[in-house]
Amino acid sequence: MNATPSKSLVTEPPVWFITGCSTGFGLALARQAIEHGFKAVLTARKLSSLSAFSASPDVLVLELDVIEPDQVAHAVSAAQAHFGAIDVLVNNAGIGYFAAVEEAEETDVRRMFEVNVFGLNRMIQAVLPGMRQRRSGCIVNLSSIGGIRSFPALGHYNATKYAVEGLSEALWQEVEPLGIRVMVVEPSGFRTDWAGRSADESAVQIDDYRLTAGITRAAVRASSGKQPGDPVRAAKAIVKAVVSGQPPHHLLLGADAFVGAMGKLEMLRADFGAGEAVARAADFPAVAAAAV
Repeated sequence: MNATPSKSLVTEPPVWFITGCSTGFGLALARQAIEHGFKAVLTARKLSSLSAFSASPDVLVLELDVIEPDQVAHAVSAAQAHFGAIDVLVNNAGIGYFAAVEEAEETDVRRMFEVNVFGLNRMIQAVLPGMRQRRSGCIVNLSSIGGIRSFPALGHYNATKYAVEGLSEALWQEVEPLGIRVMVVEPSGFRTDWAGRSADESAVQIDDYRLTAGITRAAVRASSGKQPGDPVRAAKAIVKAVVSGQPPHHLLLGADAFVGAMGKLEMLRADFGAGEAVARAADFPAVAAAAV
């Protein structure tokens, strides 16, 4: 049965453009898009990884590495030429990296930022002209509970996802008056390949961090394939939110994500409340300010 397209989307059925479809959330979302009868642009760095999907009038399979500007421009142009428009962009492509902050190798950190932040931004900039012209569309940015709170061994990964959160919050304030929705998805541990093939780690490991970053790194690696989160249920939740026409700004996925996010809220509330007097005292006194 086809889902009812979002009222904010013009094309019926809507056209979904999904990055990183070879595994994990991208693969699950690709299958959901097809199952719901959407038109789908499915992309991955290697076309061979999309062999399970057959190109058809309703499915366009494209090679795309989001760090390559020419490939981004070509993929968006090809999608628009084939379907006429892109209604939903899902920025799913991303990688991980395990290292204490001191251990991290800059080349690897920069590569992760290129994929997780600059690649995501490049996709947004490529699809927005068409969405603005039609005054409709939805952008879904895959972040993480790691974009809300940080963990040892994941500091630079956290930094990329905090960047996605900050960019997305500004973006929805800019584009929602134009009829374009923005949703950030924040999963906890799901049975994707993120903690396996998709994540590198530093060659340098400092013994002083063995009981902090070291423990976290080992635990995350050991959990790969055993996480409580179900990618299929997550994909269904994402689709349901988009087609509702009123997707939330934040979509937490997984019990650990909800508990972790609420814990961060409580921590911030306590820290901010304790520092209220200091914060307020840093302004010019009202009388002095008025006299200036």
